[in-house]
Amino acid sequence: MKKLVRYFFQGLLYLAPTAVTMYIVYLVFTFIDKPIRHYIVKIFDIDIPGAGLLIIVTGITLLGFVGQTILFRPIRLLVDRIMKSAPLIKVIYSSIKDLLSAFVGKEKKFKQPVMVKVNLVSNLEKMGFITQEDLSDIGIRDKVSVYFPHSYNFSGEMFIVPREHITLLDIPAADAMKFIVSGGVAKV
Repeated sequence: MKKLVRYFFQGLLYLAPTAVTMYIVYLVFTFIDKPIRHYIVKIFDIDIPGAGLLIIVTGITLLGFVGQTILFRPIRLLVDRIMKSAPLIKVIYSSIKDLLSAFVGKEKKFKQPVMVKVNLVSNLEKMGFITQEDLSDIGIRDKVSVYFPHSYNFSGEMFIVPREHITLLDIPAADAMKFIVSGGVAKV
């Protein structure tokens, strides 16, 4: 009986990540696709599964393309200026913009994984990413800004640490992020 229970949990271990991932993709797909398909059926009297998702992806890609042109740049700068002028909206807008550009922008911020000694007595180290090399604009010298993502979560903490406590890691940033977010379970 113990073997059967062990086999059951082993099978669950194999099945659960795939099933949960597929279910989340299905939920997102239906959440996006269903309302847009409804309007397509109303307007064109034709039902095309996936058309809503295709329209959204095409629209966002087209917006990205148009946003890079000279014609759209003044509009983008105007929207940026308006968003940054409102006190509460400014904080939310700039935080989201900075976070997204850190992952997918031209100037990716999480590109240098590091190990940081957080306890010199026990040699306890924590894995993170350098986000700022120069902190002189906020009056801090000989230290860098390091972001530590939380495991099994999409949040993290930022610490200011002395340079001598940092060891650069020679691994791709994506692998380091996967390793940290998985709690060290994922292979690098």
